Amino acid sequence: MLISFEGIDGCGKTTQIMLLRERLEKEHFPVEVLREPGGTSISEMIRGLLLNPEIEMDSVTELLLFSAARSELISSKVKPLLKRNIIVILDRYYDSTVAYQGFGRGCLPIAQIHSINAIASHGLIPNLTFYLDIDLKQAADRRKNQVNDRMEASGAAFYQRVIDGFRFLATKEKRFKQIEAWHSPEEVHRNIWDVTKKNLGKKRTV
Repeated sequence: MLISFEGIDGCGKTTQIMLLRERLEKEHFPVEVLREPGGTSISEMIRGLLLNPEIEMDSVTELLLFSAARSELISSKVKPLLKRNIIVILDRYYDSTVAYQGFGRGCLPIAQIHSINAIASHGLIPNLTFYLDIDLKQAADRRKNQVNDRMEASGAAFYQRVIDGFRFLATKEKRFKQIEAWHSPEEVHRNIWDVTKKNLGKKRTV
């Protein structure tokens, strides 16, 4: 089973991924968490380039670098884990490319981005995608003491377009589960767990 988490920075993805992982382990499900971009030596090197605030790059270059990192992660880590019946939780996946590079940057038509995503993901579609929805002010308040990386320094108008992109995807993709992320972490986790457990198989490790 492949579960992806999406949302703008400050939505609480890291906390909710940790809580879901702990819950799955408590229920004796094998689980692995990986991040995008990252998860392999090559992908982590690409991540360093993408998030470096001192580097400027063309938006299409940005998209292709994200896609290259994704291809390496999926082929070398995710697919082998899924073959072993391990649940994989991804901190971001190709929906972020649609929202950030498609809606946020406007670098290519969305249809072309979908085509690139299909190649970079090796055709692997998540079983569930949790989109943690939050408005810009709430996200900014949560991040006010943090230093911005290259992506996070893109400005409010950019991030509003990203939010619009995620909300658009949530209306089009049945696997998308839009979660109101401004609630308490405990309530958000309960909502995520209720959806997850309905989609889990019965196979356990014990």
